[in-house]
Amino acid sequence: MSLEDAIGGRRSVREYKPEPLSLLELSRLLWAAQGITEPRSGFRAAPSAGATFPLEVYVAIGANLDGRRSGVESLQPGLYRYVPGEHSLDLLRTGDSRRKLYNAALRQDPVRHAPVVLVITGVTARTAGRYGDRAARYIAMEAGHVSQNLYLKATALGLGTVAIGAFQDRALAGALELSSGEEPLYLMPVGRR
Repeated sequence: MSLEDAIGGRRSVREYKPEPLSLLELSRLLWAAQGITEPRSGFRAAPSAGATFPLEVYVAIGANLDGRRSGVESLQPGLYRYVPGEHSLDLLRTGDSRRKLYNAALRQDPVRHAPVVLVITGVTARTAGRYGDRAARYIAMEAGHVSQNLYLKATALGLGTVAIGAFQDRALAGALELSSGEEPLYLMPVGRR
């Protein structure tokens, strides 16, 4: 799909088929979000103020209603963290985390029903060391770049997503077990249109 077609076809999609994503589809989404595009410098798919890279991407992989099938083929349901330098996932804990994310996200149905929910967080200290009080602004901009990349990649793959910014910050941080200084910025459920 051309970039023009992906931009033209980009829509917020809130309903998904109960079918898993392939591992390749998830890989491509994560690369579009924070993948390394220049190995020597560590530059990523989305621009970052001063290459401070304050964002983290978490992947909540669910199970379908019978609990037997994962939201991503070849991966068990669980909460993972994307590791850009290795283009890999670190399993943080097993089990379906979507119920906690759904409750923190004010019970928005896409979070509960998508086979995968990507969560973008920011670590302010990474950018504040260089940019001081402007760090929050730059981190918000970067999260927007990542979100748009995810929208366009999902569209190109025939998938759907929606950017969700309405959630209870503390509840979402607790559901993810974030450390102090790391804040949730976006939830992006992903599934088949």
